[in-house]
Order: sequence, then C-alpha cells, then structure tokens
Amino acid sequence: MKTFRCFALFLATGIPVSAMADTLMEQARATTTELVQTLGAALKKELAAGGPENAIGVCRELAPGLSGALSRRTGGPVRRVSLRTRNPLLGEPDAWEQDTLRDFEQRLSKGESAGEIETAQTVTEPAGRYFRYMKALPVQPLCLTCHGSEQNISESIRARLLQDYPHDRAVGYSAGQLRGAVSIKWRVE
Repeated sequence: MKTFRCFALFLATGIPVSAMADTLMEQARATTTELVQTLGAALKKELAAGGPENAIGVCRELAPGLSGALSRRTGGPVRRVSLRTRNPLLGEPDAWEQDTLRDFEQRLSKGESAGEIETAQTVTEPAGRYFRYMKALPVQPLCLTCHGSEQNISESIRARLLQDYPHDRAVGYSAGQLRGAVSIKWRVE
C-alpha cells in the first residue's frame, strides 16, 4: 500500500485533493486501529498468561516491532508518542507532535472525550510535504498497573520498569488522562 506517496498521481488523474485527504484519513484511522487493537490483545493475553510483568514485554518488544512493520508497509513512520516518554531511546515527539499533544490535553480539559480526539493536516517541512495524523491514547484502567501513581504500582513492577526503562517518565497517570497518541507521518509529494 504505497498510496501515501501518490500526491502527484491524485493531481495527474484529476482526483480532488479533498478525496486524497479523505483516503489518507481512512488509511490513518485503519492503521491506528490495527496498532491499538493488536497491542491491546497482546497485553490482555500476556496479563492472563503471566501477569503484569509479562505485559511489560509487549510494550517493550512487540510495540516497536509492530510500529516498524506498519511503518514499512505504509511508507512512513507510525509510532506512539507522549510528552512523558517511557523509553526516550525510541524517540521523543517532534515539534509538531508536541504541539498536537498539548492541544489534545487542552481539548480533553474542555470535556472532549479522549477516545474521540484526533487531528490531521498536511504540513510543509524542510524535507517535503507530509500528511500528519495523530489519535489520542487515553489511559485505560488496565494501563494503571504500569502507568499509575507510584504508590499504586507494585514493587515488582517498579523494579522491572526501572530495569527496562531507567529514564521512565510515564507514571503518575489516572484513568481517562491522555497517555499519548499514535502518530503517523506520510510523504504526499
């Protein structure tokens, strides 16, 4: 599915740019859904099989691998980002992502449902034009096992997180807060 690099094709065929934007939005939503559902299913499976300590491996190993596979398949970065990163070695949000995450937090504080918050736009950057998409990831009750307040995270989980993520800033959340977002960036010309 290399449709994301086909901006010139849309123009050459006379397809309106709005149709291209609609197609990209549909693809971004489908890609995001695939990422979130696959990770959610794997987390539940590991929790049932071996408890929260097993689930840490899903976020540490499966999530980056799945994001990488989706990025290769779609032709551009697909990743999870947050203002409070758990693993800065996988990258910090870029300026556009930081601004968007702050906007998401404002929208959430004004009563918008975290599960409904998303944005998309085409931006011009030094390397070209890109379709940018982000979808909010709200903190679910299940997430609090590893992302909740330090008092509510078990000692064994804290020790494992410290071992796997020595620069972790992704704790202290409560259910419903913004944990981060899925971010997609596809070249459009």
